[in-house]
Amino acid sequence: MTAILLINPNTSERTTRLMLDAAARDLPPNVTLRGAMAGYGVPMIVAEADLLGSAAEVIRIGRAAAPDVSAIIVAAFGDPGAAALGDVVSVPVIGIGESSMREAASGGRRFGIATTTLALVGAIEAAVERLGLRPWFTGVRVPEGDPRVLAADASGQEAALARAAAECFDHDGAEVVIIGGGPLSAAARALRERFGSRIVEPVPAAVRRALRLLGKT
Repeated sequence: MTAILLINPNTSERTTRLMLDAAARDLPPNVTLRGAMAGYGVPMIVAEADLLGSAAEVIRIGRAAAPDVSAIIVAAFGDPGAAALGDVVSVPVIGIGESSMREAASGGRRFGIATTTLALVGAIEAAVERLGLRPWFTGVRVPEGDPRVLAADASGQEAALARAAAECFDHDGAEVVIIGGGPLSAAARALRERFGSRIVEPVPAAVRRALRLLGKT
């Protein structure tokens, strides 16, 4: 049986469940899903220091689990530790950030990113550059407010991200918009129902990439 491990690089059990639910939607019946959560760190990654600090846990968890799984998904938008983990294990390591950006830009589409973490915009833009996707990138839109406060208000967070996504479409010229963050999975799902296929959900995008790499599509 093919098994995919989803690693949550933060310490929130709620976020782990949320992302596992998002990942499970696209799984075929012959693929199972496992979850793992960082044993230490922060409950929500909101700054570059958090992102860097979570990488060691991703590598520790992934190395221990790699012999028993077919692929590993790193479920934080900054893909902490994904490249380093990929260098030391023999299974594919897939980051939700890279997966969603590559999917969004497929076919030469112009894409924007709506997220709640202003302090991570620099890291997001650096990832776009590293992946060679700058020609198709229209920018990042971030609603006002502390991302942790927004996370505690599901309807408020969804409304704020909807406005940010609309700005990406209407003002920046994006054809598709990524909702940038694993903890934003519920809002991403709701916004896809509102905007249709113009919204890219990072966790399902990573699952689709994993299934392609494993020959399961």
